[in-house]
Amino acid sequence: MKKITLHAKWLIKAPPTQVFNIITDFEKWPEYFPKVAASIQVIKREGNNLELGATVKSFGQLFPVKMKTQILPGQGFISDNESPKFGTSGHEELLLSERPEGTVIDYTYQVAIHKRWLRIVAKPLIGWFSMKYWEKAVVDELRKRLER
Repeated sequence: MKKITLHAKWLIKAPPTQVFNIITDFEKWPEYFPKVAASIQVIKREGNNLELGATVKSFGQLFPVKMKTQILPGQGFISDNESPKFGTSGHEELLLSERPEGTVIDYTYQVAIHKRWLRIVAKPLIGWFSMKYWEKAVVDELRKRLER
C-alpha cells in the first residue's frame, strides 16, 4: 500500500526546551491543542518509550488512536500510530532544532490509508488540508503560548 508523506517546517520564536516541554506533555494536549486532541492517556511508560491511548479530532469526527511513542530528549518525538476506525496507520516525527531566531519544528507524517474509498480522495484532501490544519491547530497555539 502506498503511503502519503506529509511534511512541513515551522519556526517558533522560543527556546527549544520550552517547545519540547509542551509538545511532549501528551496528557495535556487536549488543553494545549483542543482542535486535534480530545484525550490522551499514558497507558505504559518505560523510560522514554510510551504507549498512548488517544481520542483525536479529524475532519469533524472523533477517532481512537493507539500510539507507540519514543520521546527524544530535547529533540522531539517519533510515533507509530494506528487508527482502525479511521482506517489509517502512520509514522510521525516531530523534530526540533535550534536557530538564532528560535526553534524549527520539522514535522513528517507518513500515513497509510487502508480503506479503499478513502484512498481515492486522500492525497489531495489529506495532503494539503492536513498540514494547513496542523499549523493552525498546533503550531499557531504554540506561538500564542510561547511567543511574547
